[in-house]
Amino acid sequence: MRRMYIHQLKQWPDFQWDNAKIASLLSNVRHRQGRLLGRMEGLGFDLKEEATLRTLTMDVLKSSEIEGEMLNPDQVRSSIARRLGMDVAGLIPADRNVEGVVEMMLDATQRYTAPLTDDRLFGWHASLFPAGRSGMYKIVTGAWRNNKRDDPMQIISGAMGREKVHFQAPDSDKLGSEMKKFLRWFNAAGNIDPVLKAAVAHLWFVTIHPFGDGNGRIARAITDMLLARADGSVQRFYSMSAQIRIERNGYYDILERTQKDTLDITAWIVWFLECLERAIGATDVTLAAVMRKAKFWEIAATQTLNERQKLMLNKLLDGFIGKLTSSKWATITKTSQDTAIRDIQDLVGKGLLRKEDAGGRSTSYILNE
Repeated sequence: MRRMYIHQLKQWPDFQWDNAKIASLLSNVRHRQGRLLGRMEGLGFDLKEEATLRTLTMDVLKSSEIEGEMLNPDQVRSSIARRLGMDVAGLIPADRNVEGVVEMMLDATQRYTAPLTDDRLFGWHASLFPAGRSGMYKIVTGAWRNNKRDDPMQIISGAMGREKVHFQAPDSDKLGSEMKKFLRWFNAAGNIDPVLKAAVAHLWFVTIHPFGDGNGRIARAITDMLLARADGSVQRFYSMSAQIRIERNGYYDILERTQKDTLDITAWIVWFLECLERAIGATDVTLAAVMRKAKFWEIAATQTLNERQKLMLNKLLDGFIGKLTSSKWATITKTSQDTAIRDIQDLVGKGLLRKEDAGGRSTSYILNE
């Protein structure tokens, strides 16, 4: 007998789960959220702002990476900082697609108390695809997928002739009623713990798959919106998308397994809560980087620096990839080699940079911490 997708079952969307199996996990997650927010309250405004900027930047980058799209980290960081009115050195212009992804994420997390509507989702979708294209293909943007173009909506892998269908979404003529049910449930007050609601909403939205493309990224924005509600804060200190990126294979596997035969989604909720707990645990790395950066700039604040130097020091503090040489400095700051050398030697003289010990044909520099 052919296995049925959950949206084809009579009881859809009456999700079920075993409270006994998830109660302890949910309690642990809520406890860790509370402890993290308490730790962050002990930091000054600037440190909390820097932690939020790092987290939101990571969220945008990793949510896109899950779908195989690599965005420019400096553009993402600059776009977020500008939109949040942060006074950050070295901001650069961002491409339209970067601005669109950032706009969606900030709307979800900064306006987390606002109702989720079809118009709001259409706006998010249009922001993700400002040119009306997904790669080489023209897609319907700012509207549900339509049957002329997108039915059947299937997730497929494998070579032509040996394709494997992992999942088939509801037909497009059902999307209006499906999304109406979803949004009514989503906007209902106090019907479920917001962390648990985030897990259910993520699965429910991905199952409906209402858009021609971008469903995963929008599902993760919806998740972040509900996690912001759970925290009661626009400030973000942990990234679920970054953890899902690390566990991407497991993420796709559990989503596929949960789509078949039964509306008991206990296994999905357990996976989601365990992943979220690991995401919260990973904030120790973010906080260490924020504290390191703050300590460095406390010392550097006593020195007179030009904008090029501030830009490059921030790049090193944020995790510069590769070795910093004078030629790389010149390329990134769009200046001459002579100017780059003068900038670097000035920082060496001020004790903020030092030559790297490792030899090589070109001299490289690292932070002097």
